[in-house]
Amino acid sequence: MLELVVPVAAVMLGIALLLNAWRLFVGPGATDRILALDTLYVNAAAIIVLFGVHIGHPDFFEAALLIALLGFVSTMALAKFLLRGDIIE
Repeated sequence: MLELVVPVAAVMLGIALLLNAWRLFVGPGATDRILALDTLYVNAAAIIVLFGVHIGHPDFFEAALLIALLGFVSTMALAKFLLRGDIIE
């Protein structure tokens, strides 16, 4: 069953990445672009986890965790910059 689910999930995540990239470049406002970037990080981490499950190597899970952490921090920094115009108080 896993041999069927992993390629289907990879295709769906690839489509989601393309749609996120489209929203990132075409988005009508800065908030839409920040949310698209955040979702892009989440989808990239999901693809890395899926690849780790596919090959059975646990090191990819740590890489996905690192990408998710950096994505969260950068989203918070961009949101703070958008609200206040300054990141460091």
